[in-house]
Amino acid sequence: MVTAAKRVEQGIDLGVVEDAIRAAERGTSGEIRVAIAHPWFWRDVRRSAERAFRRLRVFETRERNGVLIFLAPSRRRLSVIGDTGVHAKVPPDFWSKVVDTMTADFRRGDLTAGVVAAVQLLGTTLAAAFPPRAGDVNELTDSVSTDQP
Repeated sequence: MVTAAKRVEQGIDLGVVEDAIRAAERGTSGEIRVAIAHPWFWRDVRRSAERAFRRLRVFETRERNGVLIFLAPSRRRLSVIGDTGVHAKVPPDFWSKVVDTMTADFRRGDLTAGVVAAVQLLGTTLAAAFPPRAGDVNELTDSVSTDQP
């Protein structure tokens, strides 16, 4: 029996996160991306997240309903950025709920569970605001980006 190799980046199981993204996106036309900074990353997290948002083209969805979770595990920092369409449909305190969801698991040492929980919360919220449409296509890849400088 041949099994796929487990892909782990800084304590985060990439396959589990990618499965969670696919599952969350089945119920919405919204798009979720996750990016993980290099272990030697030492830049401003918010500015780097904004740069990754542009580089990964999270803004290029038909309804401007993409969200990026940017993680710098070595710095114990993160940023969550939603596009304009998402901001128009969620309350302002929603973003802190996403961060709190992740950090609860992070404090217990389970980075994968934290990211998955945040992806699930995003999926539920995006599903209410952006239900799937006929002919909906996956506009952004579900793969976790690990090449963030």
